[in-house]
Amino acid sequence: MCRSCLASGISRRAFLQTGAAALATTPFINIAEAQPVRAADTPDAALKLLVDGNERYVANQPRERDFSSGRASRASGQAPFAAILGCADSRIAPELAFDQSPGDLFVVRVAGNFVTTEGLASLEFGAAVLGTKLIMVLGHSSCGAVNATVAALQKGNKLPGHIADLARAMKPGIEPVVKKPGDNLEQRAVVANVQYNVKRLQTATPILSDMVAKKKIRVVGGVYDLATGKVTLV
Repeated sequence: MCRSCLASGISRRAFLQTGAAALATTPFINIAEAQPVRAADTPDAALKLLVDGNERYVANQPRERDFSSGRASRASGQAPFAAILGCADSRIAPELAFDQSPGDLFVVRVAGNFVTTEGLASLEFGAAVLGTKLIMVLGHSSCGAVNATVAALQKGNKLPGHIADLARAMKPGIEPVVKKPGDNLEQRAVVANVQYNVKRLQTATPILSDMVAKKKIRVVGGVYDLATGKVTLV
């Protein structure tokens, strides 16, 4: 082999070795392994994100998003900043109503947005394991489950199948309002149901009550207006 060829070969090997070493020590970020970043780290900051997002939603000015950009990181984990206990009503989508992206909200849904054993366990998981900073119990106007419960309390209606179980579960929060005279019973019942379940979560032992006391998490209530999309804190 000629001297120039030999020198060329050594130089090429040296370059490749040096380049490989440089690549090995360069702090490249593997997108597939990158963990999602929580959008808010305090209860107040989390609530502000929801309030601001709902204002954008009501104004029909949602943020532009590339839904594919974060899929790889979300596959490796999740870091929701807030949890929503919402109604199963098809007209309400929490991620849209609060203008949030996939991975931002930990959503539990049941007709009537009331606390069940399974829902409580899910919210505990969201708070203690996933690190949510806020829980919002989200009711809404013209709630069929609330209206059915009011009708059952007023008239003793026998609801079919397991639908009757919904009314029985929601009765403690709604019955006091039904017994009080006044206008707008439907709206008052919606608000009362939300507030009752906020208190249940605030005092739920052993996990949530302790986190609330230590101000690691906050539980609030909101009512979504179907006609406007606005969420009012209650």
